[in-house]
Amino acid sequence: MRHLEWTTAPLVALDLEGTGSQDRDAEAILEIGLVPMPDGRPDLAHAYHSLVNPGRRIPRRPWISPGLTNDTLAEAPAFHAIAPELTARLDGVYILGHNVQVDWRLLSRHCTTLRPAGLIDTLKLARAVHPGRSGHSLTALLHTYDLHDQVSSLVPGGQAHRALWDAAGAALLLPDLIHQLTSKRPFTVTDLLAAAAVPLGIETNHDTPEQICLL
Repeated sequence: MRHLEWTTAPLVALDLEGTGSQDRDAEAILEIGLVPMPDGRPDLAHAYHSLVNPGRRIPRRPWISPGLTNDTLAEAPAFHAIAPELTARLDGVYILGHNVQVDWRLLSRHCTTLRPAGLIDTLKLARAVHPGRSGHSLTALLHTYDLHDQVSSLVPGGQAHRALWDAAGAALLLPDLIHQLTSKRPFTVTDLLAAAAVPLGIETNHDTPEQICLL
C-alpha cells in the first residue's frame, strides 16, 4: 500500500477536548470528533461526534470551550459507553490531527486496547512547509489557506476549538499542505509518512475497567 497515492491511506481525522494536561493521569476527555477521509477528503456524512461525561464537575478554565459546561456534560454518555464505537472507527487506520500526539496521548490513556496504524500530524507537516513561520496553530493555518469558511460550512453551527470543527479543519488542511510541500506526482503513502508521521508511543500501563476499550 505504501507505494500507492497518499489518498488511498485509511485516514480518520481526530480531535479531542479535555480538561487539560495539568490534571496529569486524571485528565478527562470532554468531547471527541472523528472525520473519515475517503480519497483524502473529509466525509462529514459519516463523521462521529460526542460529548463525554467526565464523571466529575469541571472547573472553568480558559482553554475549555464555553459550550462544554457541567450541566451539558452531565447529560452526555460516559467514555466507556462510546468506547466500542471509537475502537470500530480507529483500529487499523491512520489517525490525523493537528499536534495529534497530544490527542493520542489522552485517548490512549483512556483506551489502552486501541491500535491505529499510525499518527499523521498536520502540525509537523506545516512546519516543514512553512519553516520560517512564527505560528502554526490550526486556526491560523486555516485562515492562511482560506479554509475557515469551508470548515464552518461542513460543520454548521460549529466553532473553532470544538472537537468536530477542529477535526474537519485538519482534514481540509492536509491536502493543501501536501500540495505546498511538493509538486511530485503521485505523492505516496510513503511520502506522507516520511513528511508527517509521528510516533505512536502507545501507553499500556493503565488497566482500570473504565480505561479499556471493549469490543
